[in-house]
Amino acid sequence: MEHLLTSVVFNNKDISRAITRITHEILEKNKGTDNLALVGIRTRGVAFAQRIKDKIKSIEDVAIDFGILDITLYRDDLASGKINTIVEKTNIPFPLDGKQIVLIDDVLFTGRTIRAAIDALIDFGRPATIQLAVLIDRGHREFPIRPDYVGKNIPTSKNNRVQVLLSEEDGIDEVRIEDPS
Repeated sequence: MEHLLTSVVFNNKDISRAITRITHEILEKNKGTDNLALVGIRTRGVAFAQRIKDKIKSIEDVAIDFGILDITLYRDDLASGKINTIVEKTNIPFPLDGKQIVLIDDVLFTGRTIRAAIDALIDFGRPATIQLAVLIDRGHREFPIRPDYVGKNIPTSKNNRVQVLLSEEDGIDEVRIEDPS
């Protein structure tokens, strides 16, 4: 039986501070909210994106465009049978053409999820730019993808598991690293 060592590397206050910082960085880089839209990648990327959207609303008093993206059918490992193939709803209720899109996910690892998300977004239109915001960047990239906004860089080994828990989905806000020993 495998034994897991689990450590909490980011607590609820750390996550809250990261959201505030990332929100300010997004607003600064994009010179406000004009033509700006957020798209969260299912599942925890959506909750993370919603928090950034809410923070933008509290800072700028503007409700910006918000979308939800399911990338299941765009994954390059779909045929392997190793992933859950339940397709959730994608909801992008605004035109992407010419928009400054901030694509949001919880963890950046190999870059394959983000590659799939970019492919999916392009099927909906032609944004002016696609920027990437992640709560955790754990390294080990297999594609040349780099985030524009990062909550925390956490060096990991490939066999570690990074688990992001958000209250909307899990009832608690924290990031854990599980290390099989």
